[in-house]
Amino acid sequence: MQNIILLLLCLAIGIALRGFGRVPDNAHTTLNTFIIYVAFPALILVQVHGLHLEPALLFPVSMPWLLFIIGAGVFWIIARCLKLPPTTTGALMLTGGLGNTSFIGLPMIEALYGKSGIATGILIDTLGTYLVLSTLGVTIACIYSRGTTTARGLMKRVVTFPPLIAVIAAMALMDVSYPTWLHDVLARLGGTLAPLALVSVGLQLRLDALRGNRTPLALGLSYKLIAAPALLGVLYFGLLGLNDDNMRVTVLESAMGPQIGGAIVASQYGLNPALVTLMVGAGTILAFMTAPCCWHLLSFATGPLSV
Repeated sequence: MQNIILLLLCLAIGIALRGFGRVPDNAHTTLNTFIIYVAFPALILVQVHGLHLEPALLFPVSMPWLLFIIGAGVFWIIARCLKLPPTTTGALMLTGGLGNTSFIGLPMIEALYGKSGIATGILIDTLGTYLVLSTLGVTIACIYSRGTTTARGLMKRVVTFPPLIAVIAAMALMDVSYPTWLHDVLARLGGTLAPLALVSVGLQLRLDALRGNRTPLALGLSYKLIAAPALLGVLYFGLLGLNDDNMRVTVLESAMGPQIGGAIVASQYGLNPALVTLMVGAGTILAFMTAPCCWHLLSFATGPLSV
């Protein structure tokens, strides 16, 4: 619970700092740079390094990939129908297609399912959400940003994205034990990601940005918080018959609000920053209501978690 309170407090701090004029208008860009180049890679180096991979965990890991790919298709169709600008389309794909499976997801799993579901949540986060953002997410950001990108330039941006480099390095070092001091330093640096990211979102969040963004915001949050978990629930439980503990945690994770990292990348690439901050700000708050509803539906449809 204290993790969730901290995140909401950091969001409020960002709003207050901007409201009282205590920071420059572009202060969020400095925070975003630190997050992408330092905090995000440090967190990945710690989390991925300690993973234990099993074939049975393929389905939980596949959830963020399905969530993003289906979302990209849905938002592409919506953009064509509503004639949305490319920056808005890209913003919806990155924020509506990536869930906050770590900083909101893990505390929510522990609160609703207990510590037994945490391992599955971490796996979903590291080999799923982080890796999707580092590959497909950056690709979408490049394609829909204001500048033109060649295939070579696109590939260069993907392979030089610091979190992707961190994933590769962490997997290569799985059999190597970190010195205690290195693990502690990386953990401390990685621990700054969520607070700084929410402060950054708060610095950019403006209610007057609702003008012109109401429809994309409603569509983006409807997919992320309602349609996506419903579709994945039908796929895993109905079509594939995977009624086990891991899958219940997996579907709950799909119901989390938009991922903070995806929002930071979208903002860096100029993908409708106003909509991005609205998606994260409103989505984070609404997820505290919609995710427990998802949990109740899962408990009713599939039974309680086996502990």
